[in-house]
Amino acid sequence: MSDREMSKDEALEEAAQFPTASASPPTLATADLLRTAADPALTEDFALALLKRADLPPEIIVQLAKNTNALRGRKAKIALACHPHTPRHVSVPLARQFYTFDLMKVALSPTVPADVKVAVDDILISRLKTVTTGERLTLARRASGRVAAALLLDVETIGTKMTFDAKTVARETRVMRAALENSRLTEALVINSVLRPAASAALVYAVAQHTKWSCRREIRAALLRTEHLSLARALEFSHEIPGPLLNELLTASRLPAQIKDQLLRGIQASSPPARC
Repeated sequence: MSDREMSKDEALEEAAQFPTASASPPTLATADLLRTAADPALTEDFALALLKRADLPPEIIVQLAKNTNALRGRKAKIALACHPHTPRHVSVPLARQFYTFDLMKVALSPTVPADVKVAVDDILISRLKTVTTGERLTLARRASGRVAAALLLDVETIGTKMTFDAKTVARETRVMRAALENSRLTEALVINSVLRPAASAALVYAVAQHTKWSCRREIRAALLRTEHLSLARALEFSHEIPGPLLNELLTASRLPAQIKDQLLRGIQASSPPARC
């Protein structure tokens, strides 16, 4: 190895030791970093060393993204996609090359901008029909709330295209139940899922029986607007909702007519008699 290469390597190692210091590395100016990022001899290890710098300028990252030799390995690509200064037009196309769990890692990284996380989640959601049941279970438990919410509906989406046997239904219901336990799943996402036309009877039943979600007033109100809620649960949930609000909910509800009629009779029975 020549003296010139040794000095460049040493400079890179020194630069990587200052992740939050000044705007430019102490031994490499921006122009030098640009030349280094474009160097076809740059290795993945040194690319990773550069990407450890939280203050690495976007123009350096863009140049590094063009260096196919430095980004030949999976680690460097993920590090580049997760860098807080990587432009969206670089990180999102790069993410389309990633495997399922690499996408999940990028979407959950605290350094990735929010709009990029949404785009990466969308890529992952678009692939859900192609991943195995084991991968779906892992995603249901560990992925973002948006991915977990997509998995709540995925059984019904696939079910419109083919007939499931009992074992397949059991596996897919297990995925749905795992998604309901995801700590990143929010009340708003659950409400949006149960109100979707694609929401299955299994999903409505699971949410209505869930110890965490079934006790929330807004979710109970949403379940009363679905078509699959049982009469027993509908009666239970309607007791804590004021009559005028329940009447409004039932107007927009898809519940069967006989269940609506029974709930409306309950409203009338609980209303005080009119005074003359």
